[in-house]
Amino acid sequence: MKTKLLCLGIFVFLFLPFNYAQTNLLNINDAISYNNCDNCWNRDSLGNHRAVVQVVDNSNWVKLILPWRRRDNDPQNKRIIIQDAQTKSNILDFKIISTNREWAEIHFKPITGKGLYYIYYMPYKNEGRSNYPKGVYLKPIENNIPDVPTNGVAKVVSFESIDALNSFYPMEIIATKDEKIKFIENATSLNNQSIPAFIVVPEDRAYPIKMKDDLPLRWMQKDLTNFEASADKGEWYAFQLGVYSLIAAHHIQVEFSDLISTNGAVIKASAISCINTDGVSYEGTPFKKVVDIDSNKIQALWCGIDIPVSAKAGIYQGKIKVKSKEFSSKEINFTLKISQQIAINNGTEKPWNQSRLKWLNSTMAQKNEVIKPYTPLLVKGKEIKLLGRKLILKSDGLPAQIQTFYNTEMTDYVTQPKNILIKPMQFILKATPIEKTTTKTNFSYKKIEQGIVQWTATTQMKSLEMQVNGSIEFDGFMVYKVKITALQDVSFQDIQMQIPFTKSSSKYMMGLGQKGGIRPSQFDWVWEVATKNQDGAWMGDVNAGIQFSLRDENYVRPLNTNFYLQKPLHLPVSWGNNNKGGIHITENKDTVLVNNYSGSRELKKGESVHYDFTILITPFHTINTDFQWGAKFYHAYKPIDTIKENTSATIVNIHHANEINPWINYPFIEYGKMKSYIDEAHRKGLKVKIYNTIRELSNHAYETFPLRSLGNEIYSSGKGGGYSWLQEHLGDDYIAAWFVPNIKDAAIVNSGMSRWHNYYIEGLNWLVKNVGIDGLYLDDVAFDRVTMKRAKRILTQENHPGIIDLHSANQFNKNDGFNNSANLYMEHFPYLNKLWFGEYFDYQNSSADFYLTEVSGIPFGLMGEMLQDGGNPYRGLVYGMTNRMPWSEKADPRSIWKLWDDFGIKGSKMIGYWSENCPVSTSDPKVLATVYKKSTSALVSIASWADSARAVDIKIDFKKLGFDPQRCTVNFPSIANFQSIDASIINKNLLNKGIIPSLFIDKAKGLVLIINEK
Repeated sequence: MKTKLLCLGIFVFLFLPFNYAQTNLLNINDAISYNNCDNCWNRDSLGNHRAVVQVVDNSNWVKLILPWRRRDNDPQNKRIIIQDAQTKSNILDFKIISTNREWAEIHFKPITGKGLYYIYYMPYKNEGRSNYPKGVYLKPIENNIPDVPTNGVAKVVSFESIDALNSFYPMEIIATKDEKIKFIENATSLNNQSIPAFIVVPEDRAYPIKMKDDLPLRWMQKDLTNFEASADKGEWYAFQLGVYSLIAAHHIQVEFSDLISTNGAVIKASAISCINTDGVSYEGTPFKKVVDIDSNKIQALWCGIDIPVSAKAGIYQGKIKVKSKEFSSKEINFTLKISQQIAINNGTEKPWNQSRLKWLNSTMAQKNEVIKPYTPLLVKGKEIKLLGRKLILKSDGLPAQIQTFYNTEMTDYVTQPKNILIKPMQFILKATPIEKTTTKTNFSYKKIEQGIVQWTATTQMKSLEMQVNGSIEFDGFMVYKVKITALQDVSFQDIQMQIPFTKSSSKYMMGLGQKGGIRPSQFDWVWEVATKNQDGAWMGDVNAGIQFSLRDENYVRPLNTNFYLQKPLHLPVSWGNNNKGGIHITENKDTVLVNNYSGSRELKKGESVHYDFTILITPFHTINTDFQWGAKFYHAYKPIDTIKENTSATIVNIHHANEINPWINYPFIEYGKMKSYIDEAHRKGLKVKIYNTIRELSNHAYETFPLRSLGNEIYSSGKGGGYSWLQEHLGDDYIAAWFVPNIKDAAIVNSGMSRWHNYYIEGLNWLVKNVGIDGLYLDDVAFDRVTMKRAKRILTQENHPGIIDLHSANQFNKNDGFNNSANLYMEHFPYLNKLWFGEYFDYQNSSADFYLTEVSGIPFGLMGEMLQDGGNPYRGLVYGMTNRMPWSEKADPRSIWKLWDDFGIKGSKMIGYWSENCPVSTSDPKVLATVYKKSTSALVSIASWADSARAVDIKIDFKKLGFDPQRCTVNFPSIANFQSIDASIINKNLLNKGIIPSLFIDKAKGLVLIINEK
């Protein structure tokens, strides 16, 4: 494995061109090597770096000049530990004479005389949580050693790092002040004796630029006018331009000439690009990126040449110009030697060569093609049909009606629609002067495609104009951009958008600070974006509902999963209106009115305000019960034979921090081992999915520093800190994320919506084609539905299974802004196969309505499983859920899997307690039953939400069940760690009447029975 090109080999010798003539401290001809000594010492007590020094004689005290050339700013505040290499004993008799970033002078008393000694100079300890450590560097020890004459000398033999990833060599070995002056003098002579505004240093891709405040020693001997490189045909050849700005420079741009070979072949300048200045957004839109450089700072510009496969081998030459808004350009002669060899996949098979940076500007899978099981949109007049749903528009572009066509069990479609709205949605403009009449309204479609329909409508009044641009996609996601423009000065008492629900389609609510459950009859909410990740809610029933979110033209998706407070929502200028806005929900007879109001405001003639919002029509499709019964997941990296012999699992979810997927969200290093494992699984009839999401990224990623060169585009801005590697190599301006202690994997928080999503999609495509993954296990996500759609297209290409699960830790807490996981991720639900909600969910004290809305996925066409503490197996079965294996001692679903297999549940019809068609109920409204019905048998799952143990009667409606009670028997299957009940308690006479009396059910437990018709 090539971990990173941070270090090239084990012994790399460097002749240090110091100028310490004034102090006579160092012989400039002394050679010092930079090595890696993999895990040769305990990094958690001694740090990641040391100097190996040689004491040449048996002197009592020796003097050491340590030219460590450190990039950290405060070496004087970090402890130094001196250790005898032979005995590993710490030396207590030492004195630090002088310390700075370039060198230190240390006097010490050798314990065993001449020989080798180690100087550990960045020791730290980890404080805080093990997975979110705070690396704290140890302070110097005041040992009060008096001045002692030194009669010997210690020489530095080498600098060592704990491994290659931690190495500072060569790009983090700083140049001295004198070397920097000489470097500038050299650049000045090349600039015809005038001090340049900035200096451009061409750099090989093998040496990513890592420092922004210091020049690397490597650059002191660099050619600043010529750059030579070699590449293969078909390769996206990456290289760097390091711009060192002596004066602040703005709007840095890079221009490329054609590359022309000696035989006249040409590579057009259009094939050369710079990811720092030009890009394509995750939505597929090209953009220009402004690059500014402060004075005395370094900016890496990563460029790439898309060499055609048809290019002729030979030597090509051209020019590169770097210029700024204020200063003249710097020109570099570029020579590229193209070999006869053809690179595989643009060179992306060797990610350490940075060819995958091309992926940042990918538009793969952007075309809005319909994804199964969805069907093309059908437009007839102002009616738009989609899978299981219909939208009817009115002339102002807003919904007149939204309908769904699902049965109450969520297992099939029906012909009779269920209306979500009791009246059309409308904007109410309470203004002075009062607008009583509409003078003009027009409506037209802008685009009608299978995957998306867009329309526009303009409503004009005397003093106002309302322009509505709307769209709906095949999955039921609607975007509205509403612009209200003043045609003369207008004073508003309020601007409202009203959503009038039917009561039958607004039974439940989730969002706006409300946990999932029965909707309150009256509810008020106001904006509080600094601490609340709340901008809308879902309201609905099991088979009909909508989610709405209030936004404006400046909407940016916030961070989530522990990091919301560090990048929260922006208060919409329109809806928020300086915290005047809010939402008021009232129930009145047959109507539930959601009034989204924004309060008073003034608009001058010509001014506009944008009232944007989204709507998501639920459910998305029927639930796939056969997938639920047949897809049995095993969540651990274990040998395939072990999984097959000990479980009946059919799908293996490979998390991170293991042998084949060690680095979080970066599965490209041990992909060979992963492919071997997946190939074996496929041969033996199992599928394999991997943990890979966007939220944070391992520090082992080859592209870490090229991504850092993009500022805060890919990595979120933050206060830094965290594990030692992050502090030592990133310096500042990042957010430390998940850390795995045993393998020292330190993740960095992504910024949210960025071009990293383009890379992610290309990476998934590579994994599907080269490794054979069967899908993804997503552990919370920081991308939106655009990236999820692209991911689903990639994962299901060429009939790949493309199974996507989503796990979420409960987001209803302070750090996550009190959002509901299901509400947060609902826009992703159309493309998921299963939910795992999740860690920190309370399965013991939550209501059945909470289970139904926030955990089960059923109102959205999904099914789920439980995690925390193994969940509640009795309650889970009412929703067709088990738990995750392995997770904890209580989390073993095998007995339930066996029950399902023995009963033959695949192909049964699930009839939940929420359906009026459920044929089994109990005498207690808090003890609920769900039926899994086959032609001559039915499995009944019963669970209690009562506050105490109690005896209940089971009521069977044989007419609804379709069974003859005279021919029916009931038994209670024995289920390990679940139930053992004697079926002799059944009274046949009462059973014939549909009653099983007085079954005792403990608090928070339940039972399973099977009805058989002979």
